[in-house]
Amino acid sequence: MKPLRHQNRPVISYTPRHEPAPPEHARRLEEYRDVWVLRGKYVAFVLVENAFRRSPAFDMPQAAQRWADQLRQEEV
Repeated sequence: MKPLRHQNRPVISYTPRHEPAPPEHARRLEEYRDVWVLRGKYVAFVLVENAFRRSPAFDMPQAAQRWADQLRQEEV
């Protein structure tokens, strides 16, 4: 069996960006609670304390909503 490549590669984690509000050029999807369309990708914005947290860009709106739900669960 071949050995795995990049065995000691560091894990890159995503830290959500803090923003005052979703950008004006983003379009909100009415079917989802927290999902917006930004540059052709789906992004979730979740209000935590006094700022919005922005998710990474996803290809599917369901994935962005799952990220938002998970973040909301972790913050409680």
